[in-house]
Order: sequence, then structure tokens, then C-alpha cells
Amino acid sequence: MPEPDRTSTILTAAWREAARHEPLAVTLPRIAELLASTVRAEQLVVRHLDRDRGRLTTVAAAALRPAAAPWPLVTSELSPDDLVTLGAWARQPTPAVLDGTADRRARLLGPVGDAAECLAAPLGDGDGPTGVFALASRARGRFDDAAAALAAAMAAPLGTALAGDLRLQEFARLREALEADRAALLQRLDRVAVVDSIVGADSGLRHVIARVDQVAPTDAPVLLFGETGSGKEVVARAIHQRSRRASGPIVRVNCGALPAGLLDSELFGHERGSFTGAVSARKGWFERADGGTLFLDEVAELPLDAQVRLLRILQDGTFERVGGQRSLNVDVRIVAATHRDLADMVRRGSFREDLWYRISVFPIDIPPLRARPQDVAALASHFAARAGVRLGGAPLALAPEDVALLARYDWPGNVRELAAVVERAAILGDGRRLRIDLALGRADGTGTRERGAALPVPEDIAPLDEAIRRHVVSALRATGGRIEGKDGAAMLLGINPHTLRARMRKLGIDWSRFRDASTYHGERP
Repeated sequence: MPEPDRTSTILTAAWREAARHEPLAVTLPRIAELLASTVRAEQLVVRHLDRDRGRLTTVAAAALRPAAAPWPLVTSELSPDDLVTLGAWARQPTPAVLDGTADRRARLLGPVGDAAECLAAPLGDGDGPTGVFALASRARGRFDDAAAALAAAMAAPLGTALAGDLRLQEFARLREALEADRAALLQRLDRVAVVDSIVGADSGLRHVIARVDQVAPTDAPVLLFGETGSGKEVVARAIHQRSRRASGPIVRVNCGALPAGLLDSELFGHERGSFTGAVSARKGWFERADGGTLFLDEVAELPLDAQVRLLRILQDGTFERVGGQRSLNVDVRIVAATHRDLADMVRRGSFREDLWYRISVFPIDIPPLRARPQDVAALASHFAARAGVRLGGAPLALAPEDVALLARYDWPGNVRELAAVVERAAILGDGRRLRIDLALGRADGTGTRERGAALPVPEDIAPLDEAIRRHVVSALRATGGRIEGKDGAAMLLGINPHTLRARMRKLGIDWSRFRDASTYHGERP
């Protein structure tokens, strides 16, 4: 039984630790050391109760005895009945001694491992319970009234320590969100093609925006289809901004730009020392997007092994960092995008069918700019105004002849190309006017292709098969129809004789027409 002075000393030291504003994983081992000489238990654990999500998560655990096995850091999913049971127990004013094998509350507070008994007490604030702490013992009968009184007194400093840990986590999430937004803004400014509003929402993109409004309030995964430069990232950001996650981060990952050897580290993070160069722990993109939206751009470029790991996290929201030994949970909404035909890739086996079904719950097709010509003028005006401010301090306006020139072009590069052309026109006009004619290369009568116009074909360019046929015939003439050997046409053309024969059959070339009677003696051509 702890003496009154000893109890006061423990509580004073515990409050000192709780007031350090350090992560609970750092503070709890020091508090466990304070209790080790007084309480006969093996483990001290603190768990956070998330009532909105119905989860009980182990925030930190510490051993009171050197030989005690570490308590696993896990998350328990709670049913509505479980929440009622825990809520009723949390309203009790005193700690409870729970049977580790028979008491349902002990199993809910667990995992208790091989603990025979737990001395548990709720942690909370003025708004209700925020968590629980428990002392676990392998033997029964160790927790007397004095231990219960000490546990009741420890609830206050441990509750403060838990609240501080949750604030630190929230600050970290906010910092990650700000860093992600900053990186995204810098990236978009570097491209000089910033599109914050959706131009064409009431015209060419009307049906797209209608589908965005349908899916945004949900957490369903969204798959965006569209050509390069058609505005997939703008639509992804619109989905995020119209969702309940708008206050959280939106993180864009270009799957096609991730190095194969670092893909796991980039997506899931790594622990310190997990590989050469890992001098510190690092959060991956999934952790950085926790509570928000992860935009997987060019998702079709992921290799198959990465698709397997992505599927797992989409299924249960858990993953492990590279070199880590504990499972982490994230709450992330997935928006993916591609310009490829994923259905065809599934048929060819280059994209997993189960991942395809997982990410394509709500597909949205974004039409190319040539399919919505009514938006060209509005988009160009939008880019012109921005370009003028950046270059000359005043918005620039399009002349009617500029609109006519832009309308005749078919925009294979879509909105991104249009933004580049307008920016180039503003630069060519010294920031004071737009030179769309020069930007499109029209001032000297030459330039980019107009809508529906055919590319000019020089008269001396033959179809590829005909050019190959002429080249093979020339080689056969030079070698007298001989194919193999050091003086044969295959050697002259630098290809395998079998390949040459197959090509000749395809092109309908008869080698015997080129046979030189003076050198041919019946050997194989």
C-alpha cells in the first residue's frame, strides 16, 4: 500500500511529466517508472476513444517490469453496443478491477494479452470520455483499495497527458496539410497554369459538375477519366472542396513519377534506419493525407506489386511503414485519375481487376477541350486576365479576331495547351496586349493545325511498308538475290536472315528475281 507522502510524490511527478507537452509515447514510460515500485502490475496502457468513428486506439504503452512483453499498439473497432457499454462504465466515479478473461469490458479495453486482471479508469474532459488507462497484471488479487485510490488520482494527470498528445497529433496533421497545400501551390505556380475555379461549369462541363455534386458528400472512391491536360486535377480539387473533408489536406501523387525502388517509401513512409539513407522516420503520402483526400494521378502507371499493396490499404485502411512493425490506420478518401483505358489494361493483365473495381466506384469522364468548343473563349479570357496581372499588372482581354483564331484550333493538349498559348501570347505582347497570332504561329502564314485540317504531306514521303520494300529490293539487287552469308542482303541490312525472309514474304518480294546467274550455284539464298 503506498504511503500518503509517497502517493503525493508520485502525483506531483506525474503532473510534472504531463505538463511537458511531449508525445504520450515519450511521457508514459517515465510515469510507469514512477508507479513501478508501488503498483504490482506489468503494463500501463493509455487508449484514446474516438466516439465519432467508433474506435479505441492504443496511444502508448509502457512496461512496469523489465520482463513484461510490450503491449501491442492497435486500434479496436467498436459496435454501437460496445460504445454504450463503455459510456456507462466511463460515467462511474471510481476505477474498476476487471477480470481479463471473463469481463466483457476488459475485452473491449484490450487487447489484454495474458493479463488476468486489469485496473482500469476512464479519462475525460468536460465533453465526456476521451479514453481509458489500464494497469494489467498476470496474477489476480493484486489490486487493493489503495491501488484503486492511486489509479483514481492518476486519472487527472494521465487525462491531461492524453489531451496534450491529441493536440500534438492535431498540430502535426495541420502542419502536414499546410505543407501539402504549400507544395501544391508552388507546383501549380511553377506550371504558370493555375485554375482555381472551374471555367465551363455551366456549359461544357455541366454534366461533370453535376456528377461531382452527387459524389462529393460521400466517401466513395472516384475515378476520373480524361486526356492529358483536360483538367482532372481541377475536378479532383472540386470534389475535395465540396466534401466534409474540405478542412483536411488534399495531397496529389503523380504515380507515374514515383521511382520503383522508392515507391513503398513514398506512399507508406519509412522508419529510421529501414534502408540506406533513411536517417529519420518519414510519413508517406497516405499519412499526410489523413483526414483528407489523396489524389492518385496517373494511377494506371503503378506497377502490379504496388497495386497489391494499394488494394490492401483501400480495403481496411491499415498499412505499415517500410521497416515498421506496427500497423497504422488512416482515414483517407481516394480520388484517382488516368488517361488510359483501364478496362483494356485489366483484360491484358497489366492492371488488377480487384483494384479496378475498388477505385472505380464512381467514374467521371472529363471531355477533351475539342469536345466543348463553347468553353474556349471563357477559358482563354480567364488565362489572359491572370497572365496580364502576372506580367504587366493589369488583366488582358481577348479581341474578336483572337477568339476566332483560338476557335479554329483543335487543342490536342487540351486546357493545359490553351493556358500555355495564352501565356505565350501575353509574353509576346510584352504584357500589355495579347499576340495570339504569334503564339499560334500565324503571323507568317504558318503555324499549328486548325480544327479538322489535315497535315500537309510531302509528295516524296511514301507509306512505311513501301519504303521498306524499296530498301529491301535495293539490298537484294546489290547482293544478287543472296540473303545469307557475309555478302548477303541480311548482313547488308543488319538484320537476322529469318527476319528478312519473313519481311519479304509479308511484302511479296521474290528473291529469285534478283538472282545473279554468274554467282548463283544452287546454294540456299
